[in-house]
Amino acid sequence: MTNKINSREKILTTASKLFQLKGYNATGLNEILKESDSPKGSLYYYFPNGKEELAVEAIKLASEAIEKGIRNALGKYSDPVKAIQYNITNIIKELNSEGKLQDISISLLSLETYLLSEQLREACKKAIVVMENVYAEKLIKSGFNKEKAEELSIVITLMIEGAITVSVTKRDVSALLVVSKQIEVLLSN
Repeated sequence: MTNKINSREKILTTASKLFQLKGYNATGLNEILKESDSPKGSLYYYFPNGKEELAVEAIKLASEAIEKGIRNALGKYSDPVKAIQYNITNIIKELNSEGKLQDISISLLSLETYLLSEQLREACKKAIVVMENVYAEKLIKSGFNKEKAEELSIVITLMIEGAITVSVTKRDVSALLVVSKQIEVLLSN
């Protein structure tokens, strides 16, 4: 049983990484199999509906990692401004050191796949809602009323995800630095 779980997890982890780093269309099943060191039969055994099913599961896995990263960062400070700025600092460090989006953002994968498949769009939507909910929880815990916290969490998610997209496109993290600076303004109103 452990081999089956390990084999499935190897395929899924590899797919999640490659989809985030290279994109859905640029990642082939053969590449996933080769990098995960798995036989072709394993992929179709665990994901009988092929690449789309694998991608949906890979997006869920990425979402869990992103959520964990945000929760860990937000847990470092009770002050929501400092906590969110700390999260942005971590994102900047990752982008500067690796230049990769693995377990940081789902936006580029969302943009690439939203027209390809309703299942992929829905998986990305759920991942974004998870991020919004984590920010909203932090704000509510910090004294914001539920409605205001939910609105602000959408804005915070948009700002950070948008800044990540701009940062990787420009190969310059200044957009994230601006967002970090403006979080204080946003949350002071």
